Amino acid sequence: MDDRIIAKRYFVSGTAQGVGFRYFAEGAARKARVAGYVRNLFDGRVEAYAIGTQEQLKEFRSMLERGPGAASVSGVAEQEATIQEEYAKGFSVEYDA
Repeated sequence: MDDRIIAKRYFVSGTAQGVGFRYFAEGAARKARVAGYVRNLFDGRVEAYAIGTQEQLKEFRSMLERGPGAASVSGVAEQEATIQEEYAKGFSVEYDA
């Protein structure tokens, strides 16, 4: 089992804004035990940045792909990321994007 801590960014497309997606992602992060943040992007997507083990990130992505009941997720793009220490201790909903 690989317990290395890594970071990834997820870009959620579809109907993901105005449906409680950020708060859903915050709950999903708690369940998957990942740190990071989630924020809306100006282009209508939602970005989630997460830090955890490969298994934790896989679980988190699976929840993002489902989304909350009012969302309609058409895709989740994934990118490798560097660990940003300022987000390594918890998970936050960001409002500045």
